[in-house]
Amino acid sequence: MIHFQYVKYKNILSTGNAFTQIDLDKNKSTLIVGENGAGKSTMLDAICFALYGKPFRKINKGQLTNTINNKDMVVELAFRTGGRPYIIKRGIKPNIFEIWCNGELLNQDAAARDYQTYLEENILKMNIKSFGQVVVLGSSTFVPFMQLPAQQRRDIIEDLLDIQIFTTMNTLLKEKVSSNKAEILDIKYQIDMLEQKIESAKAHNESIRKMKAVEMGKIKEKVKSQLATIEDETTKKEAIEDTVDGLVKAIADKKDAQEKLKRLQGVERDLTNKLKSLRKDIDFYEHHDNCPTCKQGIQHEFKSETVTKSTGKIKEIEDAQVELQNRFDGVNGRLTEISTTESEISTLHLNASEHRANIKISTNILKDYRKELEDAQKDVEEIDMSQVITLESDLTSMHDSQQELFDSKEIIGVATNILKEGGIKTRIVKQYIPVMNKLINKYLAAMDFFVDFQLDENFGETIKSRFRDAFSYASFSEGEKLRIDLALLFTWRSVAKLRNSVSTNLLIMDEIMDSSLDNAGTEEFLKIINEITQDSNVFIISHKGDQLYEKFDNVIRFEKVKNFSRIAV
Repeated sequence: MIHFQYVKYKNILSTGNAFTQIDLDKNKSTLIVGENGAGKSTMLDAICFALYGKPFRKINKGQLTNTINNKDMVVELAFRTGGRPYIIKRGIKPNIFEIWCNGELLNQDAAARDYQTYLEENILKMNIKSFGQVVVLGSSTFVPFMQLPAQQRRDIIEDLLDIQIFTTMNTLLKEKVSSNKAEILDIKYQIDMLEQKIESAKAHNESIRKMKAVEMGKIKEKVKSQLATIEDETTKKEAIEDTVDGLVKAIADKKDAQEKLKRLQGVERDLTNKLKSLRKDIDFYEHHDNCPTCKQGIQHEFKSETVTKSTGKIKEIEDAQVELQNRFDGVNGRLTEISTTESEISTLHLNASEHRANIKISTNILKDYRKELEDAQKDVEEIDMSQVITLESDLTSMHDSQQELFDSKEIIGVATNILKEGGIKTRIVKQYIPVMNKLINKYLAAMDFFVDFQLDENFGETIKSRFRDAFSYASFSEGEKLRIDLALLFTWRSVAKLRNSVSTNLLIMDEIMDSSLDNAGTEEFLKIINEITQDSNVFIISHKGDQLYEKFDNVIRFEKVKNFSRIAV
């Protein structure tokens, strides 16, 4: 509930530079009187200006400032709501808009429009339309509920029942629907793009895989060629080694031949020395008759016998030398053959070394080719798969997000059915329509206006007399219309009090009793006022001051002195 405490203002309309202050919760009922132009309705414009930045009556905002002083127009309004005290200060020349809570100025960083929205939605929880239906009933600019278009009637009832939030939710939900639809289309586009990228990546991979396969085929041919070379070189090497093994076996008697030659050479030396000694002896005996040592003569027979023996031995030695020479020739021939074979073996070893070198070179080349083949096979197995895997992972995430959006779409659809016209708001209104109709007819009966007034779910009226004749609001007289308007006003305040939505202690009525209500209607109206002032503060602006003074707890008289309005003392 909003509990208004006071309003004070200066330099607004005909008010001068001194503050005019009116306590809004001091008396249960207050009558405000004064001559035309004295400033009776100024408090109403001041309160509305403080709350909504515009006057209640059809006055241009620029005309609010007093035309004589033409500056320093200020309105200050104090109230409590939600257990907190608030003061709103608003002014023109200079422009002022301040909201104070618990003595502290609320953050003014936001733009003025946002500041006003915060005031209406978070503090007052009441817009100017609801203010005009629940707080104020004025004859000049007030548009009765029954004269409002159907949508405005609905807006007011929704404010009263505090279900405007569902309209806001529905508006936000429409944005959510649009956003959800756009996100679904966007994610479908992204999924299509990802699928195309995956197909493209796979096709690219397949193309590279084929290229790599051709490259691997070439490498395999090189490997095959090197294996054939190694095999051929190995065969040749092994053949040479087999030949060498055979030749080595063939000259296995080399050592024996060398030893035999050595022995023959020893025998030859012995024979040569023996032959030389024998010839020397023959020569001595042929040329000497005496012994050179003892000087004795040498017998001829001895000399002849010795020469004959020596000559025979020489013959034997010479024959032995011939035989020895034959043996020499045989051994030397064998050693020559062995030497030739060794030369051949050396050549074969050289050839085998060349084949070993070729095998080693081919083996190293084969190793490199096999490494290339292994790398190529690895490339074929892993080629760009990381990109495909990443894209497929992104695609999975996209499908998950898409499913979440579809789930949200279902939830939004359910919420839409709840919030659309005919949904939860209609159900709530259906529950309150009988209560509203009962209250309306109660207040009409209290004003001796006995009709059956019924509002339907679309807030259209059906009015029947006690004789069951059907009427419309337009078919009644102005006094009867006013009774209906008052009944609706009191009903809205009662409903607001029940809902604690836009409930307030303040009720202001501007000149409603001066034209349309007769004396009986006025009396009934005042009875109703007395009934509802149990927790309200009612201000009635009227020209009928002399007739109504004793009916009110307090009377405020406005007067105009030197073109400035003030409260008469």
